[in-house]
Amino acid sequence: MRLRLPRWAAVTAALTVLAGAGTWTAVASDDPPPVHRADRTLDVDGVRLDTSYFTGDDDGRRPAVLLGHGFGGSKDDVRAQAEGLAREGYAVLTWSARGFGASTGEIGLNDPEHEVRDVSRLIDWLAARPEVLLDEAGDPRVGVSGASYGGAISLLAAGHDPRVDAIAPRITYWNLADALFPDGVFKKLWAGIFFSAGNGAGEGIRPGAGDGPGTGDAPGAGDGPATGGASAGGGATDTATDTTTAPGKAPAGSAPAKPPACGRFTAELCSLYQRVAVAGKPDAAARALLEARSPSAVGDRIKVPALLVQGQSDSLFTLAQSDAMARTLAANGAPVAVDWTSGGHDGGDQEAERVERRVGAWFDRWLKKDASADTGPAFRVSRTGGVDSTNGRATTRAATADRYPGLASGTTDVPLDGAPRTFANPPGGAPPAVSAVPGLGGGLSGLSSLGVGLSLDFPGQHARFDAKPQTGALRITGAPTVRVKVTSTAADGSAVLFAKVYDVGPDGRQQVLPAQLVAPVRVEDARNGKSVTLTLPAIDHEVEAGHRLRLVVAATDLGYASPAAPAAYTVAVEGPLTVPTAPGLTTRAAALPWWVWGLPLVGLAVAAVLLLTARRRTAAPAPDPELAAVPLLITGLSKKYKGGERYSVKDLSFRVEQGQVLGLLGPNGAGKTTTLRMLMGLIAPDEGEIRVFGQAIRPGAPVLSRVGAFVEGAGFLPHLSGRENLDLYWKATGRPAGDAHVDEALRIANLGGALERAVRTYSQGMRQRLALAQAMLGLPDLLILDEPTNGLDPPQIREMREVMIRYAAGGRTVIVSSHLLAEVEQSCTHLVVMDRGQLVQAGPVAEITGSGDTLLVTLAERTPDGAPLPVLPDALVEKIGALPGVGSAVRTDAGLLVRLDGADATALIGELVRLDVPLTGVGPHRRLEDAFLTLIGGGAA
Repeated sequence: MRLRLPRWAAVTAALTVLAGAGTWTAVASDDPPPVHRADRTLDVDGVRLDTSYFTGDDDGRRPAVLLGHGFGGSKDDVRAQAEGLAREGYAVLTWSARGFGASTGEIGLNDPEHEVRDVSRLIDWLAARPEVLLDEAGDPRVGVSGASYGGAISLLAAGHDPRVDAIAPRITYWNLADALFPDGVFKKLWAGIFFSAGNGAGEGIRPGAGDGPGTGDAPGAGDGPATGGASAGGGATDTATDTTTAPGKAPAGSAPAKPPACGRFTAELCSLYQRVAVAGKPDAAARALLEARSPSAVGDRIKVPALLVQGQSDSLFTLAQSDAMARTLAANGAPVAVDWTSGGHDGGDQEAERVERRVGAWFDRWLKKDASADTGPAFRVSRTGGVDSTNGRATTRAATADRYPGLASGTTDVPLDGAPRTFANPPGGAPPAVSAVPGLGGGLSGLSSLGVGLSLDFPGQHARFDAKPQTGALRITGAPTVRVKVTSTAADGSAVLFAKVYDVGPDGRQQVLPAQLVAPVRVEDARNGKSVTLTLPAIDHEVEAGHRLRLVVAATDLGYASPAAPAAYTVAVEGPLTVPTAPGLTTRAAALPWWVWGLPLVGLAVAAVLLLTARRRTAAPAPDPELAAVPLLITGLSKKYKGGERYSVKDLSFRVEQGQVLGLLGPNGAGKTTTLRMLMGLIAPDEGEIRVFGQAIRPGAPVLSRVGAFVEGAGFLPHLSGRENLDLYWKATGRPAGDAHVDEALRIANLGGALERAVRTYSQGMRQRLALAQAMLGLPDLLILDEPTNGLDPPQIREMREVMIRYAAGGRTVIVSSHLLAEVEQSCTHLVVMDRGQLVQAGPVAEITGSGDTLLVTLAERTPDGAPLPVLPDALVEKIGALPGVGSAVRTDAGLLVRLDGADATALIGELVRLDVPLTGVGPHRRLEDAFLTLIGGGAA
């Protein structure tokens, strides 16, 4: 039954913005244009949803976009994309789904009565925003996008809420029952990863899990109200208690009791998983529940423009899922484009930048109604074209068509030797064959396009059928099929088989499994033999001349549940392997290597540069022995923005000594990030010099081995323990194991017994401390930390503070960039304050917070007869700041902060009296926040 949801007029009864309108902050960046973010906690049916709202500086109304996150993640995962869309003129709302991040509630796998209803409530909220474009009252112009779990919610939202105008789902499912129970076979490894991620909600199921930092961990979420606090970008999350309940909420006590170890899942989903995992196969009730929560259940209602992005390296949600989407939506008359990327849930190149550009163009066309927007071809597939010898990376190029070919276009038959083969299903289904390794592939599936095979089939547990070598290259684009006859000796006459097609080299031994994909099939009533058509996984793969195709039918596979009882299976091929070739595709020719046309030009350019700069060229500065014990000396450092008109950093100079914990402070755009990047040798300054222990910093300078850095977290393999991740990282550096000082770094990080647990079980605070331990490997003499407390709660922040202090106590030096002023005041010994790329003040914390040149002027609030006094007008504050001998004046809650620049307190008091300022006292201030606001003139950290 379709949900009938109230429009924006009912927002106050169904969705409450807690504690007012939230707090607007500018997203931290050294580069314009600014993006504003407001963090709010919204109450929907008694569940707290953690949201962020992004807008640019555009005037007037604009279309809106909702961005969902992947399973196990949170709204933070899509923040960068949200900022990009906001800069392009959209109002963007992100949220953490029920049970994830800081949102409360239970995970219902996009239940229409809960998660889908939440999206409609968010659309209600957007309809009430003055900057959002409306198609009619209560109906905002809105698109929805997201990957995986967030991709499914975009499809479901379009099927349930007619106000959705365009969607761009990525690497997601159409029918979750088909995805997790393909042809009645239980996809046990992926289902187990889902369940584990839902219990911990700390390691998201995202493409190539382990290649990036985990997000969304919020222990205890769902057990009580969300808690407020500073967000990663500096915005405040408002919270309050609200008891307003939207229609449709289940009566108290109606939910069944949860089985044990359910974590954040609803009781019915927990029961489903436990039931299927024990049985080893799905039942009808399990399929019905997952199908009811799948986009396919409302497929006939999805009639909006849809960009469908699916991954080729994806054993979780295969290309067959997006094929079902495309066929259904096209039959509904909706504009549809299909994009097959190189990566997927098994890793590989996610092409994130390209895909996000295409999503933006898609919304430009269908939300902004920009007919000139280039939305790309109706069908696009990324193909690997080899390896770039300059950087070792796989190169990709596109094949396109003006219509989606489906999975069975332009078929050709490849004969196979068809003699029957008999093989065994081993007792307990072990050892299993290996194709994909769900969640742990790390991009290994993408290597198949480069001729690297990683699969394994055990002797006696599979049958293979070979074709003759190809006389010419054969490009497979789609899902091959083959007719086979299966006979089983199992007691119930059934068989569970796993079919795959290999690309076998000329020697007949080396074989590659394209994308590491396998197709499971359950065959019933096969005691006397039963003919079935096997549909192999959809792929895009080229079989070179001289290679041959090999069909393998195995009794087991690592990713799936097999029958525990031993049995013998006999398989005979009854026809050719039918291979789709999609002849309508046009492959863009690979560009000539740049050196073919570029080297002559480069040679001329180098010659010109050498001639023009010969007089100025000097060798790298020699080490300065007098600075050998100085961790950092920056002199006259300058760096311009791209274009060369404005400075990001200008004439910056300061010095850091051993044992100091230095806080680098400044408002957005102050140049902090640029300074740190130059310090780490990532970019070169335009002017000036950086010396670390007397050595001049250049990209790749040897002295950088004495520098450790914690910047934007670290990527860990979730299935490995903390110690195994650190060992793997250190091995990758190529340095001797004895130089790692792992035990010392771990003692400082204070991870305790958690070190031996899988990283996917870590809280965000533990993950941050592990990343810090990684930065401390080798015990670098200079440790650089960029916002190390992002995403941590107060106890975790205190632990991080103690880690920094312990590290510096050994005579080493720490530089920390942070926007948490109170935390900097407690953890840092010295400060460098920057504003607009320049140094404002440097020195010990105590000196800056208590310096005599900054005074707090307290003001009277009432006249002697009790009448209230007005707030000092801005013009008067500006006049005070312009007085001779005064550096600046800033109004605060406590009064007026005045920084002296030559004047003394007596002279200041006289001037204030002359200006009729109702002062009650003048004295030195003591808070870092006050000092900071005074120094930078009231900007935001």
